[in-house]
Amino acid sequence: MKLYIFFFFVFFLFVTASSFSQSNDTKTLQLHTYSDYVSDDNGNRLYGIKVSVLGGDSDVTNRSGEFSVKARIGDQIVLYKDGKKINSYIYDGSSQYEIEDYSTISNTTPVTVPRREKSFSKKRFSKSKRSSSYKIALDSANYFVKKNPTKSIQFVEKALNATSNKKNTALAYETLADAFFELNQYDLALSNYNIAFSKLSNSIPLQLKLANAYFKSSNFTDSKSLFSKVLDNRNAIAFQKVKAYDGIATIYKFEKNYIFAIRYYEKGLQLAKQHGITPKITDLNSKLAEVLSLQGEHDKSQSYILNSISSAKKESKNRAIVQSNKAADFYGRNNNVNEEIKLRKETLKELEDSEINIIEVSDDEIISKQKVKYDIANALEKQRNYPEAILYFKESAADAETLADIETEKKAIQGLSEVYAKIGDDNNALIHYKKYTKLVDLIYQQKESEIAKAVAFGKDLIEKQSRILSLEKDRELHESKLNLFKSEQNLIVENNKRQKLIIYSLISGLLLLLVSLFYMLRSNKQRKLANNLLALKSLRSQMNPHFIFNALNSVNSFIASNDERTANRYLTDFSTLMRSVLENSEQDFIPLDKEIDLLNLYLKLEHTRFDDKFDFVFNIADNVIINDFQIPPMLLQPYVENAVWHGLRYRNSKGLLQVNIEQPTNDSLKITITDNGIGRKHSKALKSKNQMKQKSKGMQNIKQRVAILNEMYHDKVDVSISDLFDDESGTKVVLLLKKD
Repeated sequence: MKLYIFFFFVFFLFVTASSFSQSNDTKTLQLHTYSDYVSDDNGNRLYGIKVSVLGGDSDVTNRSGEFSVKARIGDQIVLYKDGKKINSYIYDGSSQYEIEDYSTISNTTPVTVPRREKSFSKKRFSKSKRSSSYKIALDSANYFVKKNPTKSIQFVEKALNATSNKKNTALAYETLADAFFELNQYDLALSNYNIAFSKLSNSIPLQLKLANAYFKSSNFTDSKSLFSKVLDNRNAIAFQKVKAYDGIATIYKFEKNYIFAIRYYEKGLQLAKQHGITPKITDLNSKLAEVLSLQGEHDKSQSYILNSISSAKKESKNRAIVQSNKAADFYGRNNNVNEEIKLRKETLKELEDSEINIIEVSDDEIISKQKVKYDIANALEKQRNYPEAILYFKESAADAETLADIETEKKAIQGLSEVYAKIGDDNNALIHYKKYTKLVDLIYQQKESEIAKAVAFGKDLIEKQSRILSLEKDRELHESKLNLFKSEQNLIVENNKRQKLIIYSLISGLLLLLVSLFYMLRSNKQRKLANNLLALKSLRSQMNPHFIFNALNSVNSFIASNDERTANRYLTDFSTLMRSVLENSEQDFIPLDKEIDLLNLYLKLEHTRFDDKFDFVFNIADNVIINDFQIPPMLLQPYVENAVWHGLRYRNSKGLLQVNIEQPTNDSLKITITDNGIGRKHSKALKSKNQMKQKSKGMQNIKQRVAILNEMYHDKVDVSISDLFDDESGTKVVLLLKKD
């Protein structure tokens, strides 16, 4: 034992010495101060917004829109305005959070919460002008990522010029990559995400972004690998793992490996449901419906579509509209025109009632009133309902012309021309065809102009990226020279430190050794004391005064009724039981056959007193080798007593108590105690306050006893209690006992 302690502390000294030169990273589960501000879509700070951590701290934004709460990575942040919930988001380390304000139907202005990057260490950062310039520039860059990515890139360049800190640089490159991602420049986004990840490789949100960039660049192998690493990361929160499942499944869908796509979508959906991540529940139901439809399983697909609509309604009006439109597309692809028309008309009504002209679903997908009307007209044309189709085509074209939506106007005019041709109205068909050709020419001119602008814009982005990369190379060169200079200066000092460190470590180790030996000796004494306390608790909980007094009353009752024989037999059995209890009270474990005999004797006594209330049965499986197992004395008696006194005794008819002993494996024993009494819930309602208090103490003593035994003997006993029947009547107690 002493040799073991010596080697342990030699290893400890080695670890202690090496730990002096390392810094401790902030753990994900630590509680931090999360300070941000809330603003609207125009950048105006919002006052009076309540920011609450679900199940934790809360604050209200001040005149500057700022708030400060205590939160952990993975906590859900909920925003309230005028007492109504706006929405919520997961605090996952992202550089900004953008949500929709759903407090009123007519107000769809996004509420943006840009996240200021903060250090949670005890070091204080200087309030230098350079540091302040970096924070202002990066906050501005994050703010403009979605609204004006080009402007965001300009602020990133300023932020990079204002810092040389490795973490700050990584955050700036992450924001730069976000901006390129918004501009659909996935190769540039990928390059900058890789730069950021090389400096901040422990960031799970950044790893997810990098995986998405690989996916957008059609590098499915690296994308899948990064998503898988997130799933294997113990520090990843549920929201991040759901994103990873979603990403892997989407890759399989693009590879047309629908079986694996469905498998990963279902895993993500299950995890999202477990943690109540409603937006991902909606997304994954919708994506599962799409894959199942591609696989030809239309019935299953339809159920997931309906689930996505139901989930979306719990989120927001806009979300419900988007999912309803996707469901209509699903019915359209599967030629269920009636359902398609019904859903599209409902979508149109929601848009009109909410006074929403357009909802941006993604970069290449929008929902607008004119597009919905066009889709309705197309569906009506499939039904050959030409008059109503013409009406919706006209309304779509008129709305599109008003809103300068030339693409939708062109499609609507083309639809009108085709419908008129089908009904034989050649004059109107020709008129609309001519208008259609003019719109095609106009769109062609616009496309040429857009292509020219895109080429120029692409060149400008590449120039900016080259300039920023040049800045990064200069910084790396400067840092390498600085590091070389510092290493030369610190070399002599480091040698002195190492010598002092070894001396201090040895002294500290000796002190720790002495303290540890002291605590080990005291711990041994405490363990012996715990064993004695366990024996006392066992004795007190095994045969409580309540049972003893009732047993003596029963003897008195038998004598009073001149039933001397029964009284003598009862008293003899009772004294035998008491003698066994006292003999076993000082032992931690006794042979199983003794415990069975003791429990059988106890039940025999109780049955004598309540023979009209219950019968009992012992079932011992044939494969049980009783002599191989030992059990804590009187462990089963309290549960049997509870079954008789609180379950079977209150039955109107005669009940049954069963004790089944099985041996599922060579090293384990399963003991099941079941009764068909009134159940725990009904029994609790019948008890007095004093009875409830006594039961609570008795069961608490059993729990403590089992806990101490498991601590001493390495989880030897496992106990579970449940209702026997679905109506909450009856009780089932299962004890698993491991062999020594």
